[in-house]
This record gives sequence, C-alpha cells and structure tokens, in this order.
Amino acid sequence: MTLIDSHCHLEYEGLAEDQRGVLERARAAGVGGFLNISTRRGEWGRVVGTAEREPDVWASIGIHPHEADQHADLGEAALLEAVAHPRVIGIGETGLDYYYDKSDRQVQQALFRTHIAVSRINGLPLIIHTRDAEDDTVAILEDELGKGAFPALIHCFTASPAFGRKVLELGLTISLSGIVTFRNAKELQEFAPEIPADRLLVETDSPFLAPVPHRGRPCEPAYVADTARFVADLRGESLEALAENTTRNFRGLFSKAAM
Repeated sequence: MTLIDSHCHLEYEGLAEDQRGVLERARAAGVGGFLNISTRRGEWGRVVGTAEREPDVWASIGIHPHEADQHADLGEAALLEAVAHPRVIGIGETGLDYYYDKSDRQVQQALFRTHIAVSRINGLPLIIHTRDAEDDTVAILEDELGKGAFPALIHCFTASPAFGRKVLELGLTISLSGIVTFRNAKELQEFAPEIPADRLLVETDSPFLAPVPHRGRPCEPAYVADTARFVADLRGESLEALAENTTRNFRGLFSKAAM
C-alpha cells in the first residue's frame, strides 16, 4: 500500500527542524510521495531544494492569498520561470481567503488569476486555497475556464457541499485533510462519500491540522494514513482501495511527477 501526501509544508517550523526524520517516519507509514507546497516567493528556493535532494518529494510554486499584498507585482513571467524547474509539478497554493483578510481582496483575486493564467499556459495543476470565499472562487473559476481549460484542485476542502458539487461540475479534484476526522466536521463527513473515486486526494497540510488521534501535536506527513483510513471508512472502502485510487489520481493530475 502506498499513499501520497498531496499537500505538506516541509520547510515550516515544526517539520523543518527534523525534516529527515519526518520523511523517514512517513515512509515507514506507507507514504511514497510528498508534494511540498510554497506560500511565498522567499520559500521557493528551499522548497525546490528539498525536492532536488529527496527523490520522492516534489515542489509547488505559488503565493498564498495571505501573502498577496507582499507579491502584488508578481507577474506571469516570474511564475513561468520558476515552475519550469523539473521538480516543480504544481502551481500554488493560491486562491482567496476572506476569513482572515490578511491581504486586500482585489489583490488576492488578481494574483489568483495570474496563477490561473500560468496554469493554462504550461498545463501544471493549480492548487487552490479557499476560505469564506466560495462565491468569488466559483465566479473566478467559471470566468477563467471560459477563457480556456486548466487542471485544478481544491486543497484542504472545508467548504459547503454545494460548493463541492459545483467545483466537481467544473472538473476540479478535491483533497481532504485531517479536518475530516474532527468531531465537529459532520457536514464534511457526510459530503466525503459523494466525491467521485477518480476526483479524490488526501493530504496533511502539515504541520497544521493533525488528524485524530494526533490532535494537539504538530502534524506530520505520516498522519495522512490516519486521514486516509478515516475517509475510507466513511466511504465504505478498504484503506488499500482508497490508497490505490488517491495515488493513481495524484499521478494522473500531477503528470509531471512521472517524468
């Protein structure tokens, strides 16, 4: 059985101090691949460096919506140059976050569209963060898909079932994190079985959001196995079947990982 942690932050405090140990523990738990996500330009070099050093780690390049104000002048050219690296397989994370509003909403939206344009140009999947911004996220996705297709996923899905059904209609993939194991995540738990088998991924978003039974600790990529086991139970599937499906889905969406 092999799982892939489709979204982790190996350069963040809580993982970076013992990165080698973190990866070893995850591999021992059956994790055979890691997508190391960037959130600001200053991280790009470290994220790519880890992917160069570790053959089962890949990198993403992008700007989190919290960081949008500090990257308002980032254009397509800079992103295109960075994502051309052979170990970069995704664009993001990017998107909209109206819960904290750490950056101006119009700047978030403009930068989100810049990432989408780059995804459309080079075909790398877009890794989307959205929180309290369902209407604007859908509106931008619909508008941009009207200009031409691009692959995309909603990471760490916590939105409404209606939003989930809409993004599935638009052709996106949905990734579930440890939040689905939380006691108060009943709506998400009820929605999880609706996600088509070929449109589902699992992730940790580590070092955040440790799943049950690890609540209160820094999250590690190894814990994706706990999330996968919980999701498999919700869906009435074996852990082995879910692992096979989500690994196949990851490699299908992030096709550059096979190169």
